Order: sequence, then C-alpha cells, then structure tokens
Amino acid sequence: MQIQAQLPEIPIQSLRVRDDIQLDIKRLDLVHPHISGNKFYKLKYNLLEAQQQDKTAVLTFGGAYSNHIAATAYAAQMLGLRSIGMIRGEELAQRPLNPTLETARNMGMQLEFISRQAYQQRHEPVFLAQLQQQFPNSYLIPEGGTNALAIQGCQEILTKADLKNYDVFCCAVGTGGTLSGLIEASHTHHQVLGFSALKGEFLTQEVEKLAHKNNWKILDAYCCGGYAKTSPELLKFIRKFEQTYQIPLEQVYTGKMLMGIFDLIEHGYFQSGTRILAIHTGGLQGRTQQLGDMPKISV
Repeated sequence: MQIQAQLPEIPIQSLRVRDDIQLDIKRLDLVHPHISGNKFYKLKYNLLEAQQQDKTAVLTFGGAYSNHIAATAYAAQMLGLRSIGMIRGEELAQRPLNPTLETARNMGMQLEFISRQAYQQRHEPVFLAQLQQQFPNSYLIPEGGTNALAIQGCQEILTKADLKNYDVFCCAVGTGGTLSGLIEASHTHHQVLGFSALKGEFLTQEVEKLAHKNNWKILDAYCCGGYAKTSPELLKFIRKFEQTYQIPLEQVYTGKMLMGIFDLIEHGYFQSGTRILAIHTGGLQGRTQQLGDMPKISV
C-alpha cells in the first residue's frame, strides 16, 4: 500500500427527500475497500509520520466496534508495520470476536483487552510511557485516530467544489476528529452538523478544543441511547433507505446520521433552498446481521 498524496474524486449521490431541499451524500465508503471512509483521511498523515520516525509498530485505542481499530490494522499490515490495539473491556477476551475485532485480528493486529478503568488512562503520560516500554518503537495514535494530524487529513474531505456547492455539511461523530476537520475546512457562512453516535456533552467539549470556528453543532437526539446501541426505528430506517437508494449503511454511525438528517428535514429544521452534503464515513464491516443482506456497493 502507498499512502497517496491525492485521492481520486469521490462520488457524490443525490438523495431525493423534499423538492425544496438538496440532500447529497459523499461516498467516502468507496475510498478504499478496507481503509474506508474518514479513516483513510485520519490515518494518512499519522502513518506518514510513523514512517518518517522509522517506527516498527502502530499502537492505538478503541472500543469493540471501533472502525478505527479495523482500518489501522489493515493499513499497518500493508505498510509492513506491526499493530497493537488496546481494546476497552477486559471481559471481551472471554467472548467470541465481533466482525470488527475479527477483521482487525485477521489483519495481524495484536488485541490487548484492558479494563475500563485502565482504558480511562489512555491520555495520561505515565500510562502512555508504560505502553511505550511494553511495546518499544511503537507510534501511538489516540482513540479514533483523533489528533492534529488526523484533523489535517480530514480537512481534505471537502473540496473547493463542495465548499462552493453546499450550505450544510453533516457527519457522524465518535471522537470529534472528522467533525473538527470539516469545521476547519468550512467557511464561516457554512453550517456543520455532527450527529453523535453516543450520549454526552463531552464530545462538544472535545470539539471546542480542536476546532476554531463557531459554525457547528452536535446533536445526540439520534444516538439511540448510546454507542453501538440501536433501536427498531433505526433498523427500519436503514432497511428502507437501502431499498430506496441502494447505498449500504451501518447502525453505529452513518445510519444514525442519516436518520437524523431525514427527521430534521421532515420537521422543517432547514430553510427552503438549503443544500446539504452528508458524509458517508464507511465502517461497513461493523454492520449488524440484523439488517440482512447488504446492497451492492454502487454509485
């Protein structure tokens, strides 16, 4: 694998919802078959930095359904780097691996299941120093890949044409890195909406630290009760969406975002004439079997 300086043009598809609102979706799920969606952009400059520092391994953090974990495992393998994933929840070591973690392990990632208490120390210098001793010559990437280099990469999601052609940019939010990149790339007259995959004001606080504009908002009304949680309403929406548009979704991130956008449009949140671009952030390996067969990925 080569870390490309420039990506090919990403397809944008129109979603017809209401005649006076333009809603399009940018298909980042088509960026790469394994390092799909926003993860390519988040990892791009981090992996370049790891190579420049002559590191032999990449160590990162994530929950059981982390798209970042799966993408990092694949990218590291392609670059000839070892990968170590610090996974939240030591109880998971005794359970069968879900599709996301199985994907990571199959890509050669060493999975280290740690207690939730230990996981809370993932930002502490002493804890990180211990990990550097335990796994020498490793390049550390934060949870979800979110750091300054990730935000730099995520700014490249929006092109000059996107900035000209749309008024509102929408994406799912897990750690805030992608949203922060969109905010930094946007102009002040744009509105940037984040649809949280979990409850909690902490995400807003995190993005306030990372972004330097005030043209954004995070909504958690569509998180279905928490991270990786779902609801009959969400599953019903995804099935209907896929049948209508033949675009595959998953229930952890992008499905929640689109359910939220459709609901906001239905209830008149956006002014007539608004042009909306939703970002499909990939993560399809985390799709639940409850959704049935996935539609063929197409444009």
